[in-house]
Amino acid sequence: MSFKRLETDDFVISADAITGVCWDKGVTTLTNFFTSSIQKASTSGDYYLNVTDGPPSSLSESIQFAIAYGQKDGSGSIPFNSDLTGKSPTKTIYGQYRTMINEDENTDFAFGDFVSTEFYALSIDRSRFKESLLPGSLNLHISGALCPIHLTDNSKDVASSTFIGSNRVFQLVSGSNGSAFTDSNIFTNGFSKQSGSYGWFLPDTGLILLNATALSASAAGGGCGLPVTREVNSNATNNEVLFNAISASANFQLNSQETITSDFVFVRPRSSEFNYSGNPSYISGSTGEVVYNDFIDNPQTFITTVGLYNDTNDLLAVAKLSKPLIKDFTKESLIRVKLDF
Repeated sequence: MSFKRLETDDFVISADAITGVCWDKGVTTLTNFFTSSIQKASTSGDYYLNVTDGPPSSLSESIQFAIAYGQKDGSGSIPFNSDLTGKSPTKTIYGQYRTMINEDENTDFAFGDFVSTEFYALSIDRSRFKESLLPGSLNLHISGALCPIHLTDNSKDVASSTFIGSNRVFQLVSGSNGSAFTDSNIFTNGFSKQSGSYGWFLPDTGLILLNATALSASAAGGGCGLPVTREVNSNATNNEVLFNAISASANFQLNSQETITSDFVFVRPRSSEFNYSGNPSYISGSTGEVVYNDFIDNPQTFITTVGLYNDTNDLLAVAKLSKPLIKDFTKESLIRVKLDF
């Protein structure tokens, strides 16, 4: 075993983005949507609705995303206590997402220039993506009473990302594949004519926030007439309303991405290095002489393994060569070790 200190120019760092489908079973477009009556009737059903890609009775079904409705004043759901008006699941949902996204409990949600007191949240199941969702891959079709709407993020229309708190955010617009439709009669840069953008796309947290006010507007205002219930003390089914609208369109496209960071280490055995073996069988145990004279004038070794050590001689990584590499005074080698993180 021989050692050599690596220099700064022996290290090169590279990062590659790897994309893949988001949905289970490798499908690029989610077309089948199911919910469970058991989950809907449980306590969690007051807050969100899990959506699967197969019937609940099927062993192959898995959760793809969840739908939640949040309202600032607690409208659209029954209060926890009849004596405390407004303290309800929809208010809890609103406050939860406000703290998580805005990182400030005293702020509201501004979709474009429109400040909204309500939203739908599509929370992509964490097992569906590794690092983040892929901007530009979102295509969500929603069917309403008046017309369908095709939504995407505006990542290809903006020069740089916008951050809200520490969250990277893109506006949801009427369009496809990351670009907005142009229709001055209804849309302005893909925004609804009366209620701002159609929501937010947060790729790093796996969230899609839909502007419920924009969706419930008339077709002339850029909406699809989604029947959102906003009555106080009403056990509304807004989660089911959006589920039915998404299910009827049967078109939800979304991809994920992951950045793989690779550290390349270049190990360079020079002609004068690593030509002698440290194997004790090469040395006579009684005289301490080299057993074979050829090893004195014409030594040869075979490199099979590269070990990477720190300054305290702790072995950190091991690289195995595909086949032994012969080494003598007439040869120099270059071995590239790739470490993925």
